[in-house]
Amino acid sequence: MSQPDQQSASSQSVDNHRRQFIGGSAALAALSVAPGVMVYGLAHGKPDDQPVSNKVRWGLLIDNTKCADGCTDCVTACFTANGIQLPSVPPKETDPQWIRKVELKDMRTGRTQSLPVMCQHCEEAPCVDVCPTGASFKRADGIVLVDKHICIGCRYCVMACPYKARSFIHEALTDQKPDVPRGKGTVESCTLCVQRVDRDEQPACVEACSQAGHGAIIFGDLNDANSEIAKRVAERATVQLRADLALNPSVRYEGF
Repeated sequence: MSQPDQQSASSQSVDNHRRQFIGGSAALAALSVAPGVMVYGLAHGKPDDQPVSNKVRWGLLIDNTKCADGCTDCVTACFTANGIQLPSVPPKETDPQWIRKVELKDMRTGRTQSLPVMCQHCEEAPCVDVCPTGASFKRADGIVLVDKHICIGCRYCVMACPYKARSFIHEALTDQKPDVPRGKGTVESCTLCVQRVDRDEQPACVEACSQAGHGAIIFGDLNDANSEIAKRVAERATVQLRADLALNPSVRYEGF
């Protein structure tokens, strides 16, 4: 066999081993999801007669002036709606990072602010870019998700996320919700409550904040000039976390 043929055969062998590794790892990840829980609803979005469209871009606007120190209504609602155990007190590194309250203090003035931080559902999502299996993906409507059937738990996306918005599931899970698949050995993060959005409902954090009378979080279509969120973004000064990275997150903040 000539040298070029030997190199070609060697490359083909490496590729075959790589495919076997990824395929086998994906199968193990799929087995770690609770029996009967499937992620096809998340991966494919709405039913075929209601396709997800890129004409829509779902996003959040968080008004920091209305977000009270010590209030965790949004965190409790998120974790309850998605079948997640509430964070430890004090927090642990292994706690789920779907949403967390962050306390900010201006050292010059002493002014403090409290704001929720979750997956920012970036247009240029670094978690999607680094994922070796395609498990991290962005829907046409801008929602960033993880397909638990093909996530191999490598955690590249955890390292790539500048918002510390992703976490790894270390232990076996029980009492999961059928429409929110989770699984040991996989990565997870805020899904914007995609299961609720696809039923034309508000994300749990938004609903809880509104019901509590705070009104600090608005959800809507950033592409719809007539939506409340688009009007607020157009009329008021808002910021994106780490705008310098040019990721164009779908979560905006105002009141800084």
